[in-house]
Amino acid sequence: MARKLYPIGIQTFEEIRRLDNLYIDKTEYVYRMTHTDGKFFFLSRPRRFGKSLLVSTFRSYFEGRKDLFMGLAIEKLEKEWAEYPVLHFSLAGGKHLEKEQLDRYLLYILKVNEERLGVVCDSPDPNVRLLNLIRTVHQKTGKQVVVLIDEYDAPLLDVVHEKESLGVLRNTMRNFYSPLKDCEPLLRFVFLTGITKFSQLSIFSELNNIANVSMDEPYAGICGITKEELLTQMGADIEEFAEALGISNEKAIEELKNNYDGYHFCWPSPDVFNPFSLLNCFSKKKLDSYWFGSGTPTYLINMMRKYDFLPSELGASMEAGKDDFDAATETMTTIMPLLYQSGYLTIKGYDKETELYTLDIPNNEIRVGLFRSLLPHYLNENSAKGNTAIAKMSVLIKRRQIDDALSMLAGFLQTVPYCDNTNYEGHYQQMLYIIFALLTNYNISVEQRTAKGRIDITLETSDTVYVMELKFDRSPEEALSQIESKRYSEAFKLKGKVIVAVGLNFAVKDGVNTLEWAEKSAGELAKLPLP
Repeated sequence: MARKLYPIGIQTFEEIRRLDNLYIDKTEYVYRMTHTDGKFFFLSRPRRFGKSLLVSTFRSYFEGRKDLFMGLAIEKLEKEWAEYPVLHFSLAGGKHLEKEQLDRYLLYILKVNEERLGVVCDSPDPNVRLLNLIRTVHQKTGKQVVVLIDEYDAPLLDVVHEKESLGVLRNTMRNFYSPLKDCEPLLRFVFLTGITKFSQLSIFSELNNIANVSMDEPYAGICGITKEELLTQMGADIEEFAEALGISNEKAIEELKNNYDGYHFCWPSPDVFNPFSLLNCFSKKKLDSYWFGSGTPTYLINMMRKYDFLPSELGASMEAGKDDFDAATETMTTIMPLLYQSGYLTIKGYDKETELYTLDIPNNEIRVGLFRSLLPHYLNENSAKGNTAIAKMSVLIKRRQIDDALSMLAGFLQTVPYCDNTNYEGHYQQMLYIIFALLTNYNISVEQRTAKGRIDITLETSDTVYVMELKFDRSPEEALSQIESKRYSEAFKLKGKVIVAVGLNFAVKDGVNTLEWAEKSAGELAKLPLP
C-alpha cells in the first residue's frame, strides 16, 4: 500500500482532507478547547509548527463541515455539529510594512471576509470595519460569531527591536483588535496564534480574559508531531526512511530524535518533533536542516545585538522562572523570551521546589542552524569559505590532528577582511565557540571554572580534552604558560582522556588576521609557525 502524500506547504485543513494527504489527527484538541471554560484563547508556537493548519481546522469545524472529519477523533466526540459564521484573518502578509501600508492591508483582509459573508462597509477605519462586520453577521445569521486570527504578531516581529516603530505599529494593531472587547456577547469563540507573546494590555487593550494555553499541559501536543504520533501513525514512513538510508528502524528513530525532536512547551510534556522538518526529511529521505533552510528571521539577529547576547550563552543550559521566558516581548529585559517563543530554546526540565525551568537548544538541527546563521557576523560575511574550512577541521579533529586543524583555521582567517570589532580577545573567543559548535558531537565550554581561574575554551571529543587559552596581540607561549601555571588540565584528569593544552594568539598584522599557537601534550611543548 502506497503511503499518503505529505502536505508540505499546504496549510488548509479542507485541502489536506480532500486530497487525502497525511494528517496527524489533532481534532481531539479542537474539541477540548471549544468545550471548556472561556471563549478567548491564545497559543504561541514557533514558526512552521502547524499553527495555520490548526486555525484552518477550527474554521472547518465551526463551519459544520462534518464530512471533512470522518474517521478522526472528533467524529466520536461531537454530536451536534452546529454551524457558526467564521471570520478568518491571517496577518502573515502584514510583514515589513509602514503604518499606512499596514492600515491598507488590514482593510484588505477585512474586505475579503465582508465579501464572503455579504457585508458592505466603506469605513476607512479598520476597527470600525471589524466592529460592523461582527455585528452585521450576528444580526443576519442570528448566531454568535467565531473569530480566528493567525499570526497576530507578524506585523510587529521585524520591528520589535525598534522602540519607535514598534510603538506605532502596536497602536495600529491595538486599534484593530479593540472591537473584540465590546463584542464579547456576540462571539462564540476567539482564537489567536503567533510566535511571540505581547502583553494583553498593549495589544488587546483591556481585553483581559484571553486564556494563554501555550504552556498548559492539556495542549502540549496541539501543534507539532509527538513521539507517540510518530510511532503510531507514521510507522510505514519510518520504515521507508530507514530503508532509504540503509539503517535499522531503531537507528532511524534515533537520528530523527537527535535532529528534529526535543521540544517541550510545558513540563511534564510529550516529546514534540518539528513537523516541517520531519515531513521534509521523510519526503526527501535525507537528514538536513529544513527549518533553518526555510529562513532565519532577521529580528532574532537584531535582538541578539540589542541585548549583547553572546553565542556561547546559547551553548549551555540555563535555569529560569516562568516569568523570565514566558514574558511579553515588548517588555522583556533579556532575549530569553524571544529565544524560547521562537523555538531556539525549549524546556528540558523543571524543579518543583525552586519553580525553575531548565532551558536548552532542542536538537541538532537548531544547534547547527543557529550557529551557522551567526557565523557571518563573526567572519565579516565570509561564511561560505568558513563552512568549508569547518567541515575539513571537523575531520582533522576527529583524527586528533589539532595542529592541522589550527593550520587550516589560520589559513582561513587570513582571507577574512579585518574590521574594527576584531581587535579584542572576546571576538575570537566567540568565533571559535561557533566554529567548534558547528563541528557537532563535541562538548564545548566557554569560561569554564576551575580552582584557579576560568578556561577560555574547552573542547571535549570522545577521547581528547583540548584546554585552550586565548590571547590577542601577545604570544601563544604566554597563553600556554597560563594553562600550566593555573593547572587548568587537572580538572579533567579523572575523565581518562588525552589532555592537550593549546595556547592561541590572535593578532592583526598589516591588516591581515593571523593566528599562532603552541600546544603541550605528554610533557612536550612545540611552537608551530604560522603556515
